[in-house]
Amino acid sequence: MKEKLLQVKWHLIAILTVGIWGTTFISTKILIGNGLTPQEIFLLRFLMAYVGIWLISPHNLVADHWKDEGWLLLGGLTGGSLYFLTENTALGITQTTNVAFIVCSTPLLTTLLTRLFFPQEKGGRWLLPGSLVALLGVGLLVFNGNFVLKLSPVGDLLSLAASLLWAFYSLIILKLKGRYSTVFITRKIFFYGLLTILPVFLFQPWDFPLEGLLVPAVWGNLLFLGLLASLICFVVWNLVLKNLGTLSSSNYLYLNPLFTTIASLLFLDERFTWMSLIGALFVLSGVYISGKK
Repeated sequence: MKEKLLQVKWHLIAILTVGIWGTTFISTKILIGNGLTPQEIFLLRFLMAYVGIWLISPHNLVADHWKDEGWLLLGGLTGGSLYFLTENTALGITQTTNVAFIVCSTPLLTTLLTRLFFPQEKGGRWLLPGSLVALLGVGLLVFNGNFVLKLSPVGDLLSLAASLLWAFYSLIILKLKGRYSTVFITRKIFFYGLLTILPVFLFQPWDFPLEGLLVPAVWGNLLFLGLLASLICFVVWNLVLKNLGTLSSSNYLYLNPLFTTIASLLFLDERFTWMSLIGALFVLSGVYISGKK
């Protein structure tokens, strides 16, 4: 009974974490509206997160083996700099609906890659059917009844690349599970994410005025992204991956657009239609079906 309650706790924590991530789109949109570029937002939020986690865990500067250090570097690329760059760049090229729908294929891609590289990771027989039901719900939520898919090959390919990057990030965390502490792994992910974003500024130099950081809407949303959505949520999500497994954890990412829709309704006064409601029910049903043993 105690073990079952512990598992329930981690499922609830996974939902809460994805819920917070689902609202980050609102904060990012506000920051871009105030003149910050995607790479500037990423640098500031990860810098805050890195300083915060350094205060928690300043010891053990490097991994035990150089190969593990290499995996951590890849983790910083796939779950940090490259992921955020591809996703945010895609938003500037193709429609938001295209990006949201393609990126929400991450759980399916994670399932396929995990089965390919880690066949010992077992998922329930309802995992794939539930994933497909949830993906259908995501489509209804994202398109909101307007089934006009305008293809933009470059933007859509970047969205798919972002989805693949996060799937590989999940596999890297799975590979390192049990060998290093969650805080150590997360700190290294932040470090390599920051390190690998710096070359971008050689081509697109910093342009945002420093006095702009004093604007409440700017520093407030940066604090939310840096401390809560990055520092706390990355640590917590890596713990979720460790305790629930890659397959079960990744399936909760289908809830992301549901929370984004709710946040948009509350903070951006965007409409919520019957199609959105049906989509939300499909997402919730799919996540529930996937978790059945």
